[in-house]
Amino acid sequence: MSPLIEIRQLAFAWPDNLPVLQIEHLQLERGEHLFIQGASGSGKSTLLNVLGGVLTGFTGEVRVNGLSLAQLSARQRDRLRADCMGVLFQQFNLLPYLSLEANVSLPCVFSRQRRAAAITRSGSVAAEAKRLLQRLGLSPQQYGKRPVAQLSIGQQQRVAAARALIGSPLLLIADEPTSALDGHSRDLFMQLLMEELQQADITLLLVSHDPALARYFSRTLKLEGNT
Repeated sequence: MSPLIEIRQLAFAWPDNLPVLQIEHLQLERGEHLFIQGASGSGKSTLLNVLGGVLTGFTGEVRVNGLSLAQLSARQRDRLRADCMGVLFQQFNLLPYLSLEANVSLPCVFSRQRRAAAITRSGSVAAEAKRLLQRLGLSPQQYGKRPVAQLSIGQQQRVAAARALIGSPLLLIADEPTSALDGHSRDLFMQLLMEELQQADITLLLVSHDPALARYFSRTLKLEGNT
């Protein structure tokens, strides 16, 4: 079986600038968890945007789930992202006009594959959304009718994590997911996240400037920017 992610001789630069990202070789197997550490400007978010098919114009080879991103159309990259990737944003990007359950269920609206996986897991998308919320410490009975804007930062983060996990995507991409949390809340969140990832056999690629997260991972890659 081919690696889930394979990168060779990757370089990306904005026009008229030095490369902001250079990776000679990186391989991530299915089910593996990789922590990418680096300071601001080291290319962490750029790497995630390349892997997510959002940024094009790179040189080198980037393959996700056996597919060469450079050879895919914009529509094909969108489909790959919807079907195979859960994304946990630094700012969460929850929709304030949707309920907690509807926010979590959103990926299943755009991906039949993830919808089918959610139904297989819990019998319905709604039941799987409720299971994930409960699993991450947000009882639907207690929080289900509360607008997301009224939740704490830590609670909003867990809603965003449930949304990224629903439908058991092959890959979870997380961009500074703990930056707004104190140490205790960070550790609780990471423990819950890693347990759910292991149960669903989801591959994780997480980027952060926080070295304390390294203890949750068997592999760490440090990015040094354009050095």
